[in-house]
Amino acid sequence: MNPDLLRAQLLAWYDANARDLPWRVGPKAHAAGVRPDPYRVWLSEVMLQQTTVPHVIPYFLKFTARWPTVSALAAEHDGEVMAAWAGLGYYARARNLLACARAVAGDHGGVFPDTEEALRTLPGLGAYTAAAVAAIAFDRPANVVDGNVERVMARLFALEAPLPEAKPELKRLAGELIRDLRPGDWAQALMDLGATVCRPKAPLCERCPIAAHCAGLGTGAPEAFPRKSAKAERPHRHGVAYVLTRGEEVALVRRPPSGLLGGMLGLPTSDWRAGRWSEAEALAAAPAHAQVKAAWRGVGEVEHGFTHFTLTLQLYRAEGEAKDVIWTPRRGLDALPSVFLKAARAGLSNLL
Repeated sequence: MNPDLLRAQLLAWYDANARDLPWRVGPKAHAAGVRPDPYRVWLSEVMLQQTTVPHVIPYFLKFTARWPTVSALAAEHDGEVMAAWAGLGYYARARNLLACARAVAGDHGGVFPDTEEALRTLPGLGAYTAAAVAAIAFDRPANVVDGNVERVMARLFALEAPLPEAKPELKRLAGELIRDLRPGDWAQALMDLGATVCRPKAPLCERCPIAAHCAGLGTGAPEAFPRKSAKAERPHRHGVAYVLTRGEEVALVRRPPSGLLGGMLGLPTSDWRAGRWSEAEALAAAPAHAQVKAAWRGVGEVEHGFTHFTLTLQLYRAEGEAKDVIWTPRRGLDALPSVFLKAARAGLSNLL
């Protein structure tokens, strides 16, 4: 393999085929001297973690229209940002987003640091995000390795070690291709190649600009890379969600600031545990502030999958008054996290 020839071929492909993304400065504009807004780069990278580009784009556009600068985002109330984030999942990212924005606004005068090392000092910026912002926003020669890049490297070198054990080696291999020339474009070229050509299934090897260098293609089965270790079975938990209505309104509560779905609005729930809840247990765990305990009735259940466990929520519904809740019109429930939106829709669908 000739690394410099490979780089030249991939960058030429990127110049002709770069995706048009709302946070990106394309290669032609970049070559003309236009520089990316670090705020937009950072925001997009945080949103894209564990999420797809088509899903992120409307959220990104909504965020940047409402909060066009990092200082504007930093000045917003937590609840407003958390509500706008609903639907993107992994809600700790939204809390970290605010913490980082406030650190940049308060400690750095609203200007992002321009080195990987300095970016790592900001709250919520791990190794990947710091490298991505350093490379894409500031053209630093940082080693930006996401899932797309891991897949490209695994196939390019036909690495037999399985994921996740292979991650350090894949990062090392990617690092050997880093140069001072166009590091931001290089990082985005690898991402685009993985997203559009070197796809997880049915890779389009005939369209790949670096196919001649690919050891995985030489095996005849490039889609077999990266190898993957057998996944451990996720544990299953059970809980109860309470759908309390007052006419056309639904009672919501703000979850504690830390933990899963921290700071988000949701339905009142019991604890989530290993075993199912009996009806007696579910009624005993019903919200103490709802003066309708005798009227709760079961209305089915929903299933939901999180990264580390799956969940069954048994649903109980009642009509009545309650204290210390946030009464929300039924049409306003779309901003809920997906697990609660699913539960609310199921619970309300049985209304007589």
